[in-house]
Amino acid sequence: MNDVSSVAATPASRLTTRAVAVLLGVALMAATAHVAIPVPGTPVPMTLQPLGVLLVGGALGAALGASSLALYLALGVAGLPVFSPYGGPGGLLSLVGPTGGYLLAFPLAAAATGYIAGEGRATLRVAAGALAGLLLIHLGGLAQLALLTGSVREAAVLGTWPFLLGDLGKLALAIAVLRPSIPSLRARL
Repeated sequence: MNDVSSVAATPASRLTTRAVAVLLGVALMAATAHVAIPVPGTPVPMTLQPLGVLLVGGALGAALGASSLALYLALGVAGLPVFSPYGGPGGLLSLVGPTGGYLLAFPLAAAATGYIAGEGRATLRVAAGALAGLLLIHLGGLAQLALLTGSVREAAVLGTWPFLLGDLGKLALAIAVLRPSIPSLRARL
């Protein structure tokens, strides 16, 4: 039997497919990080990264989504220019700066999004997964900024309130993209 379906089912080809999916997730995150706008009055830029996290986690599932975001962080810490150019000094220092909490929350947010969204057959599950992922990103950012400023209130003023409206739009877009695509994407992984 030499048809394409028998080749696609081999363990080596499945591993290759998953590795490529993880790398595509990293590439998507690097691209979304560079769609960045400085926000006056805050050290945190507005980026498309939250959308990227939700898409990677939802599309790849919990394990592969978290792996993709962990690799993204490792590449950024190693000095590759994958983090937002407005988010800090780059490299390891980005993780201890004002945007570090968001970055560190990305793998967990991707895992939660993928896990809760499940196989994507129920719109409510996809929405709950995306919302959980977005909340985890904001909690990570809020925690880091609270440590840096010494105030949860100031942290929310700097890193949560200015981004809520935009992030609600990203949430709606993630749900709209993920709901119809998760079943077919996950079937290939």
